[in-house]
Amino acid sequence: MDQTKRQPGRTGWRFAFLALFLAVVVSGLVRSLWLDVYFIPSDSMEPVLEDGDRILVSRTDFDNEPIRRGDIVVFDGRGSFAPLNSGKGPVLDSVTAAAQWLGLAGSDTTYVKRVIGLPGDTVICCDAGGKITVNGMALEEPYLFPGDKPSTQVFTAVVPEGRLWLLGDHRSVSADSRSLLGAPGGGMVPLSRVIGRPVQIVWPLDRFAEVPRPPAAGPTTENGP
Repeated sequence: MDQTKRQPGRTGWRFAFLALFLAVVVSGLVRSLWLDVYFIPSDSMEPVLEDGDRILVSRTDFDNEPIRRGDIVVFDGRGSFAPLNSGKGPVLDSVTAAAQWLGLAGSDTTYVKRVIGLPGDTVICCDAGGKITVNGMALEEPYLFPGDKPSTQVFTAVVPEGRLWLLGDHRSVSADSRSLLGAPGGGMVPLSRVIGRPVQIVWPLDRFAEVPRPPAAGPTTENGP
């Protein structure tokens, strides 16, 4: 009498495929709701974020603590920054698939910058001391790239409600809100376009570190994005 034989190899492959499928689903849920990983391909945010860094971005940080001046934000630049380019532009590659974990693909409309002007602010460059002023007060910027001036471009920007004025930390190489002063929207980014806040550098390992937030003192947005 013939007897069927178990095929453990086939069962093992099915289990491995199921485990991989569940891992992808869970990863997708985590990324869409809480966290994502992005690749930095430019030096416009040095020294905090360097070319080649991979950063963990929280999508929920601003739900409980509103955006404040000095925060670094990752945002969708469509309708404001995109297709702004400055050589190795200030875009981020979103790691949204297995290949993208290696930084092989990404989005060319996602950017990372620092919040300088909040809704209602008047941002001016520069005062007699060469500093950017916000609502008449000189802005202290310890995060600037060593040797850079706050800006070599003279400007005055009044930030509308629901928008942000954003600059890179490496001002001499950064294309940012200053580059769009004469364009529709004037380089102002809608709060609704903010994706989240970088919270951790995860790669390379020798740069593994938390991405700091500015002190809580001072104005914030009334609502998160």
